[in-house]
Amino acid sequence: MAAPVVTRTKGDAMPELSADLFITVDGFAAGSRSAAYFGYFGPDLERWINDELDRPQLVILGRTTYQALSSIPADARDRSTQRMSGLPKLVFSRTLREPPVWPNTRITPRALVEEIGDLKAGGGDPLRTMGSLSVVRQLLSAGLVDRLRLVVFPQILGETGRQPAFADLPDLDLELSHQEVLDSRVLVLEYRSRSRAG
Repeated sequence: MAAPVVTRTKGDAMPELSADLFITVDGFAAGSRSAAYFGYFGPDLERWINDELDRPQLVILGRTTYQALSSIPADARDRSTQRMSGLPKLVFSRTLREPPVWPNTRITPRALVEEIGDLKAGGGDPLRTMGSLSVVRQLLSAGLVDRLRLVVFPQILGETGRQPAFADLPDLDLELSHQEVLDSRVLVLEYRSRSRAG
């Protein structure tokens, strides 16, 4: 039986939803020849990742990201993937079936926007997506993302870039609320939704 995903108490404040994307300067989430973290992993980035995973949260994942992360062998998992194992996770998929292979995970075939809307209305821990581009695009388009965080790596992948992060999105207005430089080379940009452009 799957572990409960989130504890909600009537009257709780509406939880925020954060969407985190790791991208290049030209907006790609991956490259055909790119190493992990585009080859720019460092102590500040590691600290940032672990600090964020130490916060209470319900992790929202799509099928592809879930399968990639859950398939990492136990003896190859670093602190961040071990911490992810302990966090409650909700995976959106119409093809995966219970029981999940990762602890503290619930798989739902329910429509993403409907389920996230209900979770936000019900209170509980903050919601957070990591990767899962199709999930992030749907949530941005539906106006459900409260905080968009871009971790920008100093690369342009004009020839080998894959997975353009912002393809097929509507026009959106964002307000920069925080910025931080990690390891003197990686930029964290935090935006809040202001209003839909146009």
